[in-house]
Amino acid sequence: MKLKMNMPATSMHTKVDRKRQKSCLRYLLPTMLLLSAAFCIRSAFVIRDYKERILQWGVLTSVQNTGSKMRETHCRSHGIETLPKGIISRTSDLEMRSLSGPENKKNSKKSMNLLAIAAGIKQKESVNKIVKKFPPSDFVVMLFHYDGTVDKWKDLEWSAHAIHVSAMNQTKWWFAKRFLHPDIILEYAYIFLWDEDLGVDSFHAGRYLSIIKEEGLEISQPALDPDKSELHHFLTARDSRSRVHRRIYKKIGGRKCDENSTTPPCTGFVEMMAPVFSRASWHCAWHMIQNDLVHAWGLDFQLGYCAQGDPTKNIGIVDSEYIVHYGLPTLGGVVVNKTDAVTPEQTDQNTKLSSSEQQVPLSPHQPTHRDEVRKRSFTELEIFKNRWKKSIRDDDSWIDRVQQSQNQIQH
Repeated sequence: MKLKMNMPATSMHTKVDRKRQKSCLRYLLPTMLLLSAAFCIRSAFVIRDYKERILQWGVLTSVQNTGSKMRETHCRSHGIETLPKGIISRTSDLEMRSLSGPENKKNSKKSMNLLAIAAGIKQKESVNKIVKKFPPSDFVVMLFHYDGTVDKWKDLEWSAHAIHVSAMNQTKWWFAKRFLHPDIILEYAYIFLWDEDLGVDSFHAGRYLSIIKEEGLEISQPALDPDKSELHHFLTARDSRSRVHRRIYKKIGGRKCDENSTTPPCTGFVEMMAPVFSRASWHCAWHMIQNDLVHAWGLDFQLGYCAQGDPTKNIGIVDSEYIVHYGLPTLGGVVVNKTDAVTPEQTDQNTKLSSSEQQVPLSPHQPTHRDEVRKRSFTELEIFKNRWKKSIRDDDSWIDRVQQSQNQIQH
C-alpha cells in the first residue's frame, strides 16, 4: 500500500523539477548568450586597441628613427646635408700630391709642422737662411709673396717643394686669414708664422720643438737678442740665464711687473714678428684675426684667450733658441719702378717702424706713405679694441675664463 501511495508523489516531484530546470535553462541561456556576446565585443575592442597601440609604437619608432636621422643630418654643415656621411671630407693639408699617384709610403714621411713667411725678393738671402733651419722631414714651407715675384726663387733647392702664394702689397696677417684656415692646417702640430727680417744663427728648429713640447707652451716665440734686435717689449728680450721665461720683473712706465702680474706685457705675451702656435691655439687665434684689419694690431694683447688654459703658464719665450729681429722696412716695400733702388735715407726712416707697420711701399715718389701706414695701424688698433669691448657687451652667454682663472689663482 505504501508503495502505491509513494510512487505518484515521486513522479510529481520529478515533473516539477523538470519544469523548473527547463525554466532556468530558458532564462539562463539568453543570459549566457548576452555575456558571450559582450565578451566577444570587449575582446574585439581590446584586440583592436592592442593592434592600434602596436601600430602607434611602430609609427613612433619610425618617427624616432627618422628624427634621429634628421638631427644627424641637421648637424652637418649647411650645403652638405644631401651627402652621405662617409663621403664628407672636412679637412685638407698643404702636402703636394704626385700626378702619377701616391709615393711609396715606406720612403715618405708626412711633415707635421708648418713654416709660413711673408717674403719679398729683396730678402731672399735672409729667407733662405731661415728655411734651411727647418728640416723638410718635419716642416712644410709656405711663402707669402707680397711683391708678386715668384719665379726668382726657383734656384733655391727647397723652392720646388714650398707652397708659393702671391698677392701684391698684402700683409702676413692678410695672407694668414685667407690661406691658413684651421681646417686646412689641421694636420700640423705647430705653426711658425714668421717675418722675413730675422737672424737665425742661434736658432735650431728641432731643439725649439722639443722645448715647447716639454714646457707645454701653446703659444711661444724665440727670444730676441737684445743687443742686435729692434726690441719693442722687455718681455721678449733674451734671458741668458734661463731656457724659457714666462714673465718679467721690471717696472714699465708706471706699471710694476712682478710675480702677481697676470696680463701683458708682464706675462702671457709674444710679439707678432715670430709667433709659434700649437694647432689648438691657432684654431682660436685665426678666428680672432679680423678680416678687414690687415695689420693685426691689438691681437697680441688678447692671445691669452687662445692659450688653452692659463696664459701665464702656456705662453712663453724660449731663451736657449733665440733670434735677431732686424726690423727692416721690407713687408710691402716693393718699388713701383723696378729700376729704382731703396735709398739709405729711406731705410733709415723705415727702421723706426715696427714690422707690422711696414706694409705700404715707400718710394722716392711717395714719401708720405710711411705716415699713412702708421696712422692706419693705430686706427686699426682702436677699431679692434672697440670691437672687443662691444663683443663682450653683446654676448650675454660669454664667460671670461681667463679672468676667472686669474682670480682663482690670486685668491
